[in-house]
Amino acid sequence: MKLNKHLLATGIMVANLFAGNAFGAVSEEEAAKLGDSLTPMGAEKAGNGNEIPAWDGGLATPPAGYKDDGVYVNPFLDEKRLFTIDQSNVEEYADKLSPGQIAMINRYSDYVIPVYKTHRSAVYPEKVMSDTVANATTTELIKDGNGLGNYETATPFPIPQNGLEAIWNHITRYRGGSIQRNSGQVAPTENGAYSVVKFQDELTWKTYLKDYEPGQAENVLFYFKQAITAPARLAGNVLLVHETIDQVKEPRSAWIYNAGQRRVRRAPQVAYDGPGTASDGLRTSDNFDMFNGAPDRYNWELVGKKEMYIPYNSYQLVDQDLNYDDIVRAGHINQELTRYELHRVWHVRATLKDGERHVYAKRDLYIDEDSWQASIIDHYDGRGELWRVAEAHSMQFYDQAIPWYAIETLYDLLSGRYLVLGLTNEEANPFTFDVERMSRDFTPAALRRAGTR
Repeated sequence: MKLNKHLLATGIMVANLFAGNAFGAVSEEEAAKLGDSLTPMGAEKAGNGNEIPAWDGGLATPPAGYKDDGVYVNPFLDEKRLFTIDQSNVEEYADKLSPGQIAMINRYSDYVIPVYKTHRSAVYPEKVMSDTVANATTTELIKDGNGLGNYETATPFPIPQNGLEAIWNHITRYRGGSIQRNSGQVAPTENGAYSVVKFQDELTWKTYLKDYEPGQAENVLFYFKQAITAPARLAGNVLLVHETIDQVKEPRSAWIYNAGQRRVRRAPQVAYDGPGTASDGLRTSDNFDMFNGAPDRYNWELVGKKEMYIPYNSYQLVDQDLNYDDIVRAGHINQELTRYELHRVWHVRATLKDGERHVYAKRDLYIDEDSWQASIIDHYDGRGELWRVAEAHSMQFYDQAIPWYAIETLYDLLSGRYLVLGLTNEEANPFTFDVERMSRDFTPAALRRAGTR
């Protein structure tokens, strides 16, 4: 793979080198590139002279036709497909695809990658970008990279020097200060039959709590609450997570309210390779949001930067004129509804440490340079065989200045099954931003109040 030599020359380390000391902040001279040759988030501002344009501020204005109602119209609806990657030409484009993408194309004759014009639509609120610039010279990795020092909000390492910094950028990226999402999850059988599990998720960064005070819950990053609303046999079960910054010092705290038993209990299994909620065994807890949680079980290598065809500007997948039957197919989602563009990504490789346990022995992550969102992750089992392929179909929430996911997919190459998370086409009020929450809303006692039966 061809590395970006310019960025390597500016101090990128292609290794995971830590000896327990603080590490991460860059010099004032290096940080001065942010907003100049680099965007405020650390991406290369210039294009590649061909398919990738220069970043010009992102999609900061809602397109004509948007009614400010959370129903996102597609600003690129009239654009024509440039070409399609399929079994007939996959080798021609193999250098811009992940091994997992190639495996999906080779396995399914109708798994195609429709390629469109590239739009660098990602942009964050001004405060998030200015806080990110400030973090460049102050935030450090501590505890062998398993925690952040001098950090409170925004992206910690806009100029990453190793794989751990890059993955922390994904984990901590801004997704709205306090947001509620109503969505569906499906796990189709091999023949495409499925039922929908519906969730109401709440995600609130501690600094956005109405009663937040500086120094409060010092090691907490954010609060997450997830209630199952359907089917009836699962409805009323609620998960609560206090996500910590240093999960080695203080592991993630999680509780589950079981509606049938009408009681709250601790949930230490909601971490690492514990089973994902109602996922039919098709994902681990740390597969949610592509990757989440403590990074301490892996060695993280920053392999470099490359150009790849990744899912992007995926507005068709949130079109409320579609229903779930239009999207869900046997083996994979309806790829004719997807959109891929050529973007630069950071390639980060996670390799399981000696003596640690996880069902995934290796992960190859491809993280979008403009948003710090993981776009594609290839997962390998203990034998070194490619096992699962995750794709995040991203979009820009242009009324909120938030890049996020339309849906996430996780394909199991061994079983022939897959999982789709975040479906919203059939949901009323799928996204609510700026939800007002107090710290008391994210206590174990609040779980009991949230139970519906």
